[in-house]
Amino acid sequence: MQRPIDVDLPHKLGKDEARRRLATNIHKLSSHIPGGAAVRHDWQGDRLNMTVEAMGQAIEAQIDVEEAKVHCRILLPGMLGLFAAPIEAMLKQKGSDLLLEDKRD
Repeated sequence: MQRPIDVDLPHKLGKDEARRRLATNIHKLSSHIPGGAAVRHDWQGDRLNMTVEAMGQAIEAQIDVEEAKVHCRILLPGMLGLFAAPIEAMLKQKGSDLLLEDKRD
């Protein structure tokens, strides 16, 4: 059974800029997961569908980009559901920094 987490990350970037930043930064996600991870993703309009595989678990996520917020829905499988509260707290605290930072190199 999967345990869902829903988090809204407010922003003032507009939908197009928020989507561009997500697309630019998504490859950095695996470096923020202890032990690393494999990240697969694809865009369907303004929705980013993602699967993160780490420590023998596959975590599915949907990230919807809106004009003034990014809505994240993460489905934690099995025993990872026990960590839903700290994962949700971390997303609320660091999610905008990780997903929306603008590092144009």
